[in-house]
Formats: sequence, structure tokens, C-alpha cells
Amino acid sequence: MNIQIFGTKKSSDTRKAERWFKERRIQFQSIDMKTKGLSKGEFDSVKRAAGGLNALLDPDCKDKDLLALLDHLLPEAREEKILEHQEVLKLPIVRNGRQATVGYQPEVWKTWE
Repeated sequence: MNIQIFGTKKSSDTRKAERWFKERRIQFQSIDMKTKGLSKGEFDSVKRAAGGLNALLDPDCKDKDLLALLDHLLPEAREEKILEHQEVLKLPIVRNGRQATVGYQPEVWKTWE
């Protein structure tokens, strides 16, 4: 397994995900979304695995204005805007190769073992 956890130190779900993998002695790479974020290729891969663009968005994010704006943009412009402002993504994003989950989903991670 090649686990990557994209999240922030302040996100409680990110910390829970890291603890879940540590408890099972599964090595993972932790990536801070505040400093690095997702590349275009990683974003496309996660989008496909998670079930589309809407599955990636966090309805409880702090930037409600940006979420409202995203509803009115064309799909191509929407993706560009999300890549520029990744704070609207639901965290953590956990990748295992081509598989990915958004949010805290230990029931899915169990199937990866």
C-alpha cells in the first residue's frame, strides 16, 4: 500500500485518519494542504475515485461565498477555481494508488488492507 493523507494539522478528521493508520502500523505520507496541496493530476485522480467534483466539496467550509460562486461557473472554470482555492475541499483526502476517499472513512480503508 502507498497511502497518502492530504489534510491540515487543525483538521480533526485528518488527525483521526492519521491515528487510524498508525494504530494499524500502516505507513503513510502526510501532506499539508496549507503548504503543498493537490497537483492537477492528483486532483483529477481523486475526483474520479471519489465520484465527481461535488463529492470533493465541503459544504461546511468557511468560504461560503466561493462555494456559491462555484455553483454558477462552467465545469472547466469550476475546476480551475477549486485548484486555486483548495480550502473548499473536504478533508482528509486519503489516496491509495488510484483509490481515494474524501473525509473520514475507515470502513473503506479496511478493504485496502
